Amino acid sequence: MEKVIALVWGPGDAQSGEALRHQLIEDTVPRLRRGGARAVTFNVHDAAADRAPSPAPAPEGEHPHVAEVSMWLDCYERTADIDAALAALRQPTASYLVVESLYDDYGTTPYAQPRDWPDGERSPGVLTVALIYRPEGLDYREWITRWHGTQSPVSGELQPRTRYVRNEVVRSLTEGAPEVGGIVEEGWPSVEHVADPKLFFNAATDEELGVNVGRMLDSVTACLDLGRLRSSTMSEYLVAPLA
Repeated sequence: MEKVIALVWGPGDAQSGEALRHQLIEDTVPRLRRGGARAVTFNVHDAAADRAPSPAPAPEGEHPHVAEVSMWLDCYERTADIDAALAALRQPTASYLVVESLYDDYGTTPYAQPRDWPDGERSPGVLTVALIYRPEGLDYREWITRWHGTQSPVSGELQPRTRYVRNEVVRSLTEGAPEVGGIVEEGWPSVEHVADPKLFFNAATDEELGVNVGRMLDSVTACLDLGRLRSSTMSEYLVAPLA
């Protein structure tokens, strides 16, 4: 089985996000299931997520990524019906073959209980979905070592994550797709945890905040091209997850 992620770009406002969420639930996901997807989840910048600011927004004039659709397929090459379902969204979309690491899940950190809500219901809290890139000149193996071996545990120590999914992009599946190195999904307990720097970095004082931010910057600058980093806040819908 292979995991494919489709990214969707758009205006990034709450009204458009609500319409997109409705279309994903009512039309896209059922078509993806009929088209052969064994499991489907999606994240979307809807009205609930619009309350949380993006940690690394797209610059002015550039549309942000506003949805992420994850599909588990028997074979990524047999996707004619999948592609048609995504094209029906009528927004810029690109698909990527990825390798997933479920680094943290609900109930594995102190910040969330194990999942107890039904499939298709919005997950508690809010997600940040980041598109990351390997810095120019950094060897691939060293990039993975720094991202997986250093950044993942450091951010887990410093931040109140409820879920953390790493998706390393193997290659794009859409002609002309924007380059993406990795797609990172991080869950947070509430909108306030993204909006308030002290909550975002588990800091009780300004001094502690400065120390934690400094450690985080040292870690991320060693493994990410911050000039190309893009992050969007989204609501998570585990519509038909893997069992």
